[in-house]
Amino acid sequence: MSKLENIKSQIFGLIKEYHDEAFKPVTFIPGETPVPVSGKVFDHKELQFITESALDAWFTTGRFNTEFEKKLAKYINVKSLITVNSGSSANLVAFSALTAAELGDDAIKPGDEVITVAASFPTTVNPILQYGAVPVFLDVTIPYYEIDVTHLEAALSSKTKAVVIAHTMGNVFNLDVISAFCKKHDLWLMEDCCDALGATYNGKHVGTFGDIATISFYPAHHITMGEGGAVFTGNAKLKKIAESFRDWGRDCWCEPGKDNTCGLRFAQKLGELPEGYDHKYIYSRQGFNLKITDMQASLGLAQLEKLDLFIALRKRNFDLLKAGLQKHTAKLILPEASPNSNPSWFGFLITVKPESGINRNDLVQKLNNKKIATRLLFAGDLRKQPYFKDVRYRTVGELKNTELILNNTFWIGVTPMITEEMIEYVLKSFDEIL
Repeated sequence: MSKLENIKSQIFGLIKEYHDEAFKPVTFIPGETPVPVSGKVFDHKELQFITESALDAWFTTGRFNTEFEKKLAKYINVKSLITVNSGSSANLVAFSALTAAELGDDAIKPGDEVITVAASFPTTVNPILQYGAVPVFLDVTIPYYEIDVTHLEAALSSKTKAVVIAHTMGNVFNLDVISAFCKKHDLWLMEDCCDALGATYNGKHVGTFGDIATISFYPAHHITMGEGGAVFTGNAKLKKIAESFRDWGRDCWCEPGKDNTCGLRFAQKLGELPEGYDHKYIYSRQGFNLKITDMQASLGLAQLEKLDLFIALRKRNFDLLKAGLQKHTAKLILPEASPNSNPSWFGFLITVKPESGINRNDLVQKLNNKKIATRLLFAGDLRKQPYFKDVRYRTVGELKNTELILNNTFWIGVTPMITEEMIEYVLKSFDEIL
């Protein structure tokens, strides 16, 4: 062992000691210890990976990111995957790729329409607005909380270019119908999988059915980098375009620290630039800088080793909650897996039945008083949000379920942080309240 390897081994040993002392398991005390909806789950390995990355002194994207991209792409079984600095950035980059000039008439342009849902997280829909396109809102189903496909044909117009929707809360939207609809009408399909890493439909990973897809690695999600996300696709052209949008909009595709990958660095004439202008400084689109650091990627790499366990624990917690709350189905609508799917649950959605006489906000407050954390289904109805006041959009149907979700729906956690003892307390609390 070299001197440096010996020092590193000592550091790693001390990190484990530090972790074991600083992050000791907390004894759960019902009514006092919070039951979270989400949060980071880690051990000494994550701290060791981050430290190893820091010791490399390579503070931009590097070897850890390269390995993470390859391993996650293999896990999902997709050709190309690139990381970005958040799930919201992933949605921005993915949608931006669909606006690229080289796509010709298929490119999404200002005034084009994009089918989506209003019961959504804002940054699934915001890129549509940011490029001047028009969201066309459909209702969702309950208890699946996924897009109502019965209104797809009614939503179609001569301006429709794409369908952009999320797999809500780790459940899966109807990929047979949506895929066939997009293929029939030559539309782009962008899958937001930020809540659904590991979910499958007919045995195939979500995100691999559409043209391009996204994931988030915020601490609430299945694995975390603190902040982070990814864009993935089986389309080589879209991958190159997405990568360019992520990397300042540059025409060059060299990895950080690499030069002249194309062999034509000083031998091209593009735009109105002088012939031979340095290809590293030629920009073919209005891009961003949305890369992650290698320390983030190292954290993600350590988390990836635990992904299957995390998903299994989420499913266990979901199943325990559903079994224990069955006695209250006269008052509550419990979530169900959509047909042909194997969800990777993000949370446990509950809708209070209007005829129950129970006020959703009162129920949520009583749970919070018992230290049981709750959340609403994201924006509820984007059309009702303050920033949507002057936004141009179109609605198909009455969106009755979206209205019900806005007023009657909330969710509780299934995160791996939650133990079976916590689940027992949650179920007992529902019994007492209801």
